[in-house]
Amino acid sequence: MIETTRRSLLAGMAALPFLPGIALGETVGGITRFDPALDALIDRASPIEVIASGFKWAEGPAWVKKGGYLLFSDVPANVAYRWKAGEGARPFLQPSGLAGTVPAGIREAGSNGMVVDAHGDLLMADSGTRAIARVNLATKQKTVIVGAFEGKKFNSCNDLAIGQGGMLYFTDPPYGLTDGDTSPLKQLDFNGVYRVNADGSDVSLIDKSLKRPNGIGVSPAMDRLYVSQSDPDAPKIFTCELAVDGSASTELVPLVDFSAEVAQKLPGLPDGMKVAKSGHLFASGPGGIYVIAPDGKKLGLISTGKAAANCCFGENGRTLFITSSDMVAKVRLKASGW
Repeated sequence: MIETTRRSLLAGMAALPFLPGIALGETVGGITRFDPALDALIDRASPIEVIASGFKWAEGPAWVKKGGYLLFSDVPANVAYRWKAGEGARPFLQPSGLAGTVPAGIREAGSNGMVVDAHGDLLMADSGTRAIARVNLATKQKTVIVGAFEGKKFNSCNDLAIGQGGMLYFTDPPYGLTDGDTSPLKQLDFNGVYRVNADGSDVSLIDKSLKRPNGIGVSPAMDRLYVSQSDPDAPKIFTCELAVDGSASTELVPLVDFSAEVAQKLPGLPDGMKVAKSGHLFASGPGGIYVIAPDGKKLGLISTGKAAANCCFGENGRTLFITSSDMVAKVRLKASGW
């Protein structure tokens, strides 16, 4: 049985400016239940509240527990923002990605996916620099962790997740390059999924078969990897088993298929994701953020009415922050994602 709640913008909202730094407090979209199991995770009556808007393409939300604030990227604008309740969103890193003059051929110069590690450092998929980088949040000093594979620059690192011992998993599609796969800047002849030690050593390729690898996540037991593909011809989430040393012990296989939703022309494609401590995936797909059981069953859909890029858990773990097209929204959960 499918049950849906819908909320519309308040009267006159269209006349209000959507600007970074203004916590509008308006509600949008709604929550659709595909399976009763959704009820243990989220209340379908929970409002989806816009907390900031006016961005080119909001991405990569990451909650900073020490300080209690949200960081997120506006990738094309090359700015990372800091949002805190009562303060709104303000530029935090500018530039967030590639510093200096942006050369021809770079379409998205800013940071993309971001996570905070156990030491409190910000780790980012730096699309413009074409690298995985670490940022000290106190000093804002950035250090490149890894920027190449077998002597060739990455395409445009997109998203990352933390595994056993701080090991990093990340995706490298060509979205940050103006001409994509045909870009003269592209040095690798594939779009890869990788792992690398936290210190940048031992970078290795997990998969090079996906046309558009994008979002990535790790199971709570750190024994399974999830990778989404933003290919409209194969819009799926893939998974593989991870060995004790963090290497992939099996090949990527499909777990969730969004072909039917693409056929319905719902906005967006599989993109970013986060994995809750319960093992459930909160993953973007056509129509919004899907709540997915560990076995791949779709339990529900959180929709803002626009394409959803990514999400993260924050506050006390029971708030889901969603970057969706030109805005950032939040919705309360019943169960903590941490």
